[in-house]
Amino acid sequence: MGKLFLAKQKIFNGDGNVYAYELLFRDTAHGIAEFPGNMKATSHIIVNALTNLNIDQLLGKNGTAFINVDEQMLTSGIIDMLDKKRFILELLETIELSEKVIEKIKLYHKRGYTIAIDDFDCSIGMIKKFAPLIKHIHILKIDVMSAELQNIEAVMSKLRSAGIKFLAEKIETKEEYDKYHSIQFDLFQGYYLHKPEIVEIDGYKEVTHLIILQLIRLIKEDAETTKIEMFIKQRADLSFKLIKFLNNQESFSTPVESITQVITLLGRDKLLRWLLVYLYAEISTNPASEVILQFALNRAERMEEDAHHRDKEKAYLAGMFSLLGALFDTNIKELMNHVKMDSEITRLVIEKKGKFAPSLQKAELMEKEYLRTLIIENFDKLDPIELIYALEYSGVHIDKTK
Repeated sequence: MGKLFLAKQKIFNGDGNVYAYELLFRDTAHGIAEFPGNMKATSHIIVNALTNLNIDQLLGKNGTAFINVDEQMLTSGIIDMLDKKRFILELLETIELSEKVIEKIKLYHKRGYTIAIDDFDCSIGMIKKFAPLIKHIHILKIDVMSAELQNIEAVMSKLRSAGIKFLAEKIETKEEYDKYHSIQFDLFQGYYLHKPEIVEIDGYKEVTHLIILQLIRLIKEDAETTKIEMFIKQRADLSFKLIKFLNNQESFSTPVESITQVITLLGRDKLLRWLLVYLYAEISTNPASEVILQFALNRAERMEEDAHHRDKEKAYLAGMFSLLGALFDTNIKELMNHVKMDSEITRLVIEKKGKFAPSLQKAELMEKEYLRTLIIENFDKLDPIELIYALEYSGVHIDKTK
């Protein structure tokens, strides 16, 4: 199982306290082997921050994060997924400011998002480029390595009255920190203060692009909610990611009981944008999960059939989630800590107890009977070493003298 990565770098205020973080793209534990482009890089960060991680653990209870955005990100609709209280939109200095992009920036400003400009060099060209947006900007990240001091002071003198905060970025020495602190910068970022720290994420298996595209098509065709629900229910990994995303939204605190509930709470527009982020991020899938997924689907359908009519939705989710440990190759208790699920579902998945336990045991018995027959019929084809691993993993004693 591979790992996913991103980096975060602290940004400090004038008192030396952490003001926010900048989230940075990484595709290895040591940095970037190949930069995939701004759109994919930011999508990768959003996917990991909102679905693979607990946002409070990543940023702290009330922490905020800068993320890089360009013209593609602004016009894609992905930004609408972000909590305006937790994320600051950092406009890249290379952004193409078409009329459409400018209107989008103004719209996000009106909606209450904090907007910053990255790598501002205080040159005449840069000032002219962003002049139409200055009254919509909250933070100027000034590149102190390339900007001339007299230009920095002139810009700060002119724009401070507009309520803009000034961030000195790329601070690499104590002398530089003291220098820019003395001319009253508000915020500071750089290797001298904090080097980006790598955040390693368990590489949960992802849904395939084909599945995402099919689901997007259903939403765009305005299919009935029941049809969309049935499609999502076919994939335990997609269901889990969707619920995890919902759990990370401040406005939704109700434990999840059904996929219909998730669709209703999110709304189709937000669901579509969430799916688009997955498509943009292009995080690979592991084909080996297909068999486990099919087992989960069969198990869920059997448990749904056995359940009382009031509990069919819960029983189905319980069955799908009961194989998450195997599906994501991780500790199931740790995994379930990342999602808010109905207590009966959680109890079944972690402890194999509760009202759905008899139904689960029945489904597991049917699976074992099938696998026993399959193993006997194909015993000569099986690798002895793989059998040893399977037995050891299951706690079965092996006579080492044989």
